[in-house]
Amino acid sequence: MNMTNIILLGPPGAGKGTQAARISAEYGIPHISTGDIFRENIKQGTELGKKAQEYMNKGELVPDSLVIEIAEDRLQKDDCRNGFLLDGFPRTVTQAEALDNFLASNGGKIDWVLDLEVEKDVLMKRLLGRRVCKDCGATFNVVGMPPKKEGICDNCGGQLKQRADDTEETVNNRIDVYNNETKPLVAYYERIGNIRHLDGAAGLENVFNEIKRIVSGS
Repeated sequence: MNMTNIILLGPPGAGKGTQAARISAEYGIPHISTGDIFRENIKQGTELGKKAQEYMNKGELVPDSLVIEIAEDRLQKDDCRNGFLLDGFPRTVTQAEALDNFLASNGGKIDWVLDLEVEKDVLMKRLLGRRVCKDCGATFNVVGMPPKKEGICDNCGGQLKQRADDTEETVNNRIDVYNNETKPLVAYYERIGNIRHLDGAAGLENVFNEIKRIVSGS
């Protein structure tokens, strides 16, 4: 396990999804989102999925031990041989330590932790302006990336809707929870010295160019 191993950090609305897709394509590494893994395991009815569903049904956070188990299982797949991009994991210092130990036991390490920083008022505008196609799932934004025709998806012509969890109260809460959860994680990687902070509001191209500069070591 060597090559390019990256963790992407950033609050909701920081543009992680867009940058993750570009990084994955640029370096030929899989974009691993723990949220997607949970959903996939639940859909397939795996043992891990059943365990995770029990906690989620109670409205509880999935415990570190189970999240770590699911992540380690995914990182052992063949497509991770040349590296990977982690999104949504680790979320706690316990998870970060477990990940470092797991990689070290396989002769690997995290090369870069990329932290997309965006001011809260900008995040609020982005998230409240987000619109998702109910048919194909494509995402647009009335603030920065509007569809060609208002309320209509550019890709499939489907109707664009605001996500149920994109209300001011919920968005506010999600950003606060992220900031509180992530501060110890940022401090952990600061100590290790492999974290780089990026201005997530600098525009898609500028952010991606900065990511390429960091990863190439220039």
